[in-house]
Amino acid sequence: MVRAEDIKVVTVVGAGTMGHGIAELAAMAGYKVYLADVNMEILNNAISKIRWSLGKLAEKGALRESVEAVVGRITPIVSVKEGAFSEELARALSESQLMIEAVPENLKLKQDLFAFASLRMPQESILATNTSSLPITEIASAAADPSRVVGMHFFNPPVLMPLVEVIRGAKTSDEVVRAVVEIARKMGKTPVIVNKDVPGFIVNRVLGRLMNVACFIVDKGMASVEEVDATAFYVLRFPMGVFELADYSGIDVFYLVTKAMAERGVEVLPCRVFEEKFLAKKYGVKSGEGFYKYPEPGKFVKPSHQKELAKVDPALLMSLAVNEAAYLLRTGVASKEDIETSVKLGLGWPKGVFEYADELGIDRVVEALSRLKAETGMEVFSPDPLLQDMVRQGKLGRKSGEGFYSYAAVEEVVKETIIIRKEKPIAWVILNRPERLNAISPKMLEELSKALDELEEDKEIRAVVIKGAGRAFSAGADVTSFAAVTPMDVMKFSRKFQELTLKMQFYTKPIIAAVHGYALGGGLEIAMSADIRIASEDAMLGQPEINLGFIPGAGGTQRLARIVGPARAKELIMTGDFVPATEALKMGLVNRVVKAGSLDDEARSLALKLAEKPPLALMMAKYSVDLGYEGTIWEGLALEAGLFSLLFSTEDVIEGVSAFLEKRRPKFRGR
Repeated sequence: MVRAEDIKVVTVVGAGTMGHGIAELAAMAGYKVYLADVNMEILNNAISKIRWSLGKLAEKGALRESVEAVVGRITPIVSVKEGAFSEELARALSESQLMIEAVPENLKLKQDLFAFASLRMPQESILATNTSSLPITEIASAAADPSRVVGMHFFNPPVLMPLVEVIRGAKTSDEVVRAVVEIARKMGKTPVIVNKDVPGFIVNRVLGRLMNVACFIVDKGMASVEEVDATAFYVLRFPMGVFELADYSGIDVFYLVTKAMAERGVEVLPCRVFEEKFLAKKYGVKSGEGFYKYPEPGKFVKPSHQKELAKVDPALLMSLAVNEAAYLLRTGVASKEDIETSVKLGLGWPKGVFEYADELGIDRVVEALSRLKAETGMEVFSPDPLLQDMVRQGKLGRKSGEGFYSYAAVEEVVKETIIIRKEKPIAWVILNRPERLNAISPKMLEELSKALDELEEDKEIRAVVIKGAGRAFSAGADVTSFAAVTPMDVMKFSRKFQELTLKMQFYTKPIIAAVHGYALGGGLEIAMSADIRIASEDAMLGQPEINLGFIPGAGGTQRLARIVGPARAKELIMTGDFVPATEALKMGLVNRVVKAGSLDDEARSLALKLAEKPPLALMMAKYSVDLGYEGTIWEGLALEAGLFSLLFSTEDVIEGVSAFLEKRRPKFRGR
């Protein structure tokens, strides 16, 4: 039986970018390593790079031994002489319990190597391939015993990237898989298991589908390269835009991997923009130009993505990636946990693909796929049966309480004028007088104030969204309630309204206003008291009180001036004109404008993002900005410094720093 603890000597064949990194990892893990390539020039260069890399790790305190001790475990050998595998390689293999192949992606070359190695290594040895695109089964077919052959796919650069995909070929034994999983862990990596030998494995299949749909969107003129990348960077929070990543890794690499997958039966979308770049030899960073231009070949400078260009529907952009992940899960290629780990560690996504699906809404993903299938007739857009079943069962993700994950049950309390809905860790407060366009009455003020007090004390709620039911956010104060009132009565109403807006402004949790339809008068005053305002493209905002003979009375004259400036505020208040959402965005009255049908999803996504942040730091950020803005810069800076230093006494800071160093998502508790 093959056991991980029996592995003492490792031969790495191929000393290029991947091979020398794998050899470095193996030597750091304590193995004796033979590093093989076709000539000593390549090998000497590889050893120099290993020495440099180890030096950098030593500077950071990440190396337990001296650089020389690790390098001393690596023996370079020439693998080919006179057109055939060398005796030197044969001797190294005869000593080795593990071979890791990292030669170019040429099937015949790999098969020849595995045929040679399998006859020269001990009977209980393991033969692993680092291929990223070729089937393990096809490579293993040339070996004397295919059950000993396994995929061990590292990511570039191997020393820094934490993920290793362990792939079963058709005949790979369970013992070999278990042993390689343990070996990967000994090398300090996180292994995931690919149970079926599908082209692209996990990461490249999911990434390939993301690239597919991004390319389709650009090819069809639905959005530009810059708009796709801005959406990926700012909305999905990927570390790189989709096309930026293609440039960084090499457009030629993605083009050829996609071609190899297509040749093995994977239906892929034709991609004109990729093919044009490939044929023009504009490979990205390595050539100095791809979808973006770089100062010189090989020098990466991150493109400057513009937030205002983040206009692509994220559910559309993620649709094929989610669909592919659902296929991998449904057919048993990989577990949900391993798929999530793969995209987080292999692609650097802040969330797993199923987490994204739940947050975007599985129904929205299926709708996007179905729409594209109807438009193109292409089978690749057919929603996976797993997704279709989930929609039929009402498992739509966070908003329904269950999707790929289960969430706290949605709790809903209906009051006389508002609805309080808890989708922990966020809560919705819904103005609920739709027949009156959610006009604000004294009763609504009372219920709003009490609801905010209760939610503030609920430790499981981290962020609050305020929205309106029906066709509007709120058309303003209910003027019908002002009949036969005295100036003193109106003064009391104004004071209570101001108390509410002040409570919102200095609330200890972030508040988002999700604005659609009319947000007028008192409705706009409520929205302006929130920390962030998201408006649907159909929203109309204004302070029309002047048309009825009075002025805003719940902070409108003060907050509006602070948000858009005194001149703009006077114009809006004195004319009583409405402004559409796009104009409100330009003047800074709202933070962003989204499509009418996606307002709730966008608000939910932002609220969930805020809910992941440290509660104490969020509160102090609010206070520092709002209180500091009211004083001089000296007072504001003093306040900021005091709050900044105070945060360093909290458990959240310790957790944040620890999570950063351990490369995991922090879990803040507000302590």
